[in-house]
Amino acid sequence: MASTCLEPSLTLETSVNITSEQHLRSIIGAPHSITATKKTDHLTDEAMAFLARSPFLIMTTVAEDLQLDASPKGDAPGFVRAPDAQTLIIPDRRGNKLADGHLNVLKTGRVGLIFLVPNTRETLRINGKARLTADPAALATFSAYGRPAVLLTEVSIEECFFHCGKALIRSKLWDMSAWDAPGQVSFGKMLAQANGGDAAMAEAIDQSISDDYKENL
Repeated sequence: MASTCLEPSLTLETSVNITSEQHLRSIIGAPHSITATKKTDHLTDEAMAFLARSPFLIMTTVAEDLQLDASPKGDAPGFVRAPDAQTLIIPDRRGNKLADGHLNVLKTGRVGLIFLVPNTRETLRINGKARLTADPAALATFSAYGRPAVLLTEVSIEECFFHCGKALIRSKLWDMSAWDAPGQVSFGKMLAQANGGDAAMAEAIDQSISDDYKENL
């Protein structure tokens, strides 16, 4: 396995950029007529069952200046709940307080979600309009680890559909034999370097983050 994705010799010829849908379709073709019917504006029974099993999602948001944010969110399977077939409620726990995605929701309200279920090849995609709430009674119903949720994101569903499993098959994401050894990113090294720190600072930051993982989920 490569130790880095950096390939300085890798360049793309700009004269063959794809700049129109016609050009794009000439390469990838058109979707099957049945495929175009898979999108709904609500949760189907299959989607509800998938959500009940899902412990992980990625939420993509967009700001007014079109800056994007994609944030992972995870909890026990079924942590995202649906009061009805056109609404999702996503709890938030303690985090780094940057709130990039939340700020985007306040500005545009647009969200795109992709849900994963371990050892399942297909994924569930949902797009819609979101709002934030800090309703104390509702936060309490989303309690975990002995604490209520910090805030909730309510999503009004506009599109809901399953994505085929080819990407997960190709990546062997759930194939344990293809996994690398367990690893951990050193935020300490990155933050120490960015702030003119030394190895001791890096080690202290990494230890602080490790403690936070244990105490503040």
